[in-house]
Amino acid sequence: MYTVKQLSDLAGVSVRTLHYYDEIGLLRPAKVGANGYRYYNDHELLRLQQILFYREIGLELTQIKEILDSPDFDLVAALRSHRAVLQERSQRLQNLIRTVDSTIMHLAGEVDMSRKRMFEAFSDEKQKYYERVARLQYRADIVNASIKRWNSYTQAQRQAIGEEGNQIYFDLVDALEAGKAPNSAEVQAIMQRWHNHLGYFYEPTLDILRGLGETYNSQPDFIANFKKLHSDLPDYLSAAVAQYVVDLETTELERMLAEDEAANQRLTG
Repeated sequence: MYTVKQLSDLAGVSVRTLHYYDEIGLLRPAKVGANGYRYYNDHELLRLQQILFYREIGLELTQIKEILDSPDFDLVAALRSHRAVLQERSQRLQNLIRTVDSTIMHLAGEVDMSRKRMFEAFSDEKQKYYERVARLQYRADIVNASIKRWNSYTQAQRQAIGEEGNQIYFDLVDALEAGKAPNSAEVQAIMQRWHNHLGYFYEPTLDILRGLGETYNSQPDFIANFKKLHSDLPDYLSAAVAQYVVDLETTELERMLAEDEAANQRLTG
């Protein structure tokens, strides 16, 4: 048995977090003493491990609870899946280390390094990794359609798409350095290009756009990638996406209200 403090120290999470997990039914203690103290056994320890694994790849707590509470949940299969993800991440980190080494040599004047090369470590390895993560966050049909769409492109098309995407982020950095606010017309025009660019991969709904904006400033992989261009880019991009989504929602709401008003006029006219 573990007290809540012992489990907190063992897992590296706060006592407050464990209390919250109990409140939402994500991680119940095995026993609650007469004094109100929570006690956990190895079953809860393994469940907490799964929670932390899924949090690491960006799932929301409600999604994690749904997965763990599913009657089809297989702990061994889940661990094997986590191991595969970690192996892929390990390989990606090695690629990133090599990219950082090249960047250091570039900054030290030892080699010439283009902006394009700064993104070399985020190519096919990134695509495969995010496919795995996406399968845990989105419906299978959405993910499969996205993969099918990407695989339909030639290598030259993929190259052009990647360069177009990079240019969008380069332009955002230029706007940031020029002091343009994330909600400015100039930046929002760039976000329109970003929105259109996503169409190469999938149909970006408002929920997906909103989720991307949050992910860009919360997922370590995205943060590290964008900070290579500018240390403030994750915050700036997240704010720009948030404003873009609000504007789209406002436009959609106004359209719906206009349709309702037109329908009412037809009925009363």
